[in-house]
Order: sequence, then structure tokens, then C-alpha cells
Amino acid sequence: MIIAIDGPAGAGKSTIARMIAKKMRFTYIDTGAMYRALTLKVLDAGIDPKKTSRIIRAARDIDIELVSLNSGGLKVLLDGKNVSRAIRHPRITKMVSDIAKIKGVRTVMVELQRRLARGKNCVLEGRDTGTVVFPKAEKKFFLDADFAERVKRRHKEFREKPDMTQVKADDVAADLRNRDTIDSTRKVAPLKRAEDAIYVDTTHMTIVRVINELLRHING
Repeated sequence: MIIAIDGPAGAGKSTIARMIAKKMRFTYIDTGAMYRALTLKVLDAGIDPKKTSRIIRAARDIDIELVSLNSGGLKVLLDGKNVSRAIRHPRITKMVSDIAKIKGVRTVMVELQRRLARGKNCVLEGRDTGTVVFPKAEKKFFLDADFAERVKRRHKEFREKPDMTQVKADDVAADLRNRDTIDSTRKVAPLKRAEDAIYVDTTHMTIVRVINELLRHING
């Protein structure tokens, strides 16, 4: 079974997808983490973000491994190196949408995502898992939340990390607004709700309630 969970940043996709996968003993695939890993590779290599051909080559040469932890978390290995924390740094967050909107990059990454999920029961989360990566997924969900709530969640997430305690809410809001614009207006695989996806507004819902709501539809 393939379960696809899409939605904008800060809607709770990662947390919910991880916990659903753990409860159901499914493989968890964070497609956003894969684009973040590529962004890290591009920035560390000093590749000009405007040189799309070089970025596409980097995507073709990339080695990404996603390792599910007993805690329900995810370890991301980039070319054999653990980059789980590095890919969450603000410099990656700032650039990832620009890298992810490149057509050739998405072609390569979508194939990799499909390959990782092939023959397995999986929970995938991202921006286009239910519309592009697995349009025939057995279960599709679109998680959303009010913009202010999404900013609050993302800011809290940053402040809980020792090296990011100084990140300001206004900066988070500006970055989130920019990412929303890029993700929803890009020409290739824009962020949108699949016609057959179940819409869940998580603004006033606890994590447990959201999980139970999804499980109700999955098992119903």
C-alpha cells in the first residue's frame, strides 16, 4: 500500500507521516528531505544555483539513503554521510524550493522516490506525492493549516535546535511565504491537492487527533 501525504510547509506532514509509518510498520519516505540533501550537495560544492545543468548532473550522481529509526525519526545519509541535522539548517530551507522547481531535478528525484518505494508498503510525504510521484496511491491526504499557525510551528521547530535559537518569527514568516509562492506557482509539479485526496485542516488539531483521523480513513 502507498499512502501519500502532501501539503505546505508547517502543516504537520513530516510528524504525521513518521508516526503513521511507525504505527503501521510501513517504510517512511520524506521526499522533502531528499530535495534538501541535494540542495546541501549543491551548496557545499559551490555550484551556482543558476547553473541548472550542473544541478541536474549533481542529482543524477547523488546517493541518498533514508534510514528509519526505532524512535520514529529518520536518518538521512548523503553520499554515505549523516546529514540529518545539516539539511534542516536555514541556509538549506532558504534555497530548497529554488532547487526543487528545476524540471530535470524533479524528473531524477521522482524516479528515485519511486525506486525507493517499489515493492514496499510506504508512507510518502511532500508536495507532489499524490499528484505526480504516486498518482495511483491507495490513500491520499492533503494536510493544511492557517499561515500564522504554520509560522508558529516552524519557528518553534527552529528554536528547539541549539544552533538556531536566534531565528526570528518574522524571518520564518518571510521564508514560508516565499516557499509557498514558489511551490504553488512552479511550472513543474506545483503544490496542489489531488482531486481524490482527503483534505485535513490541522490548525486546531492535536497530533494525536490528526493521526487518528488519517488512520480512520486508512483502515475504514
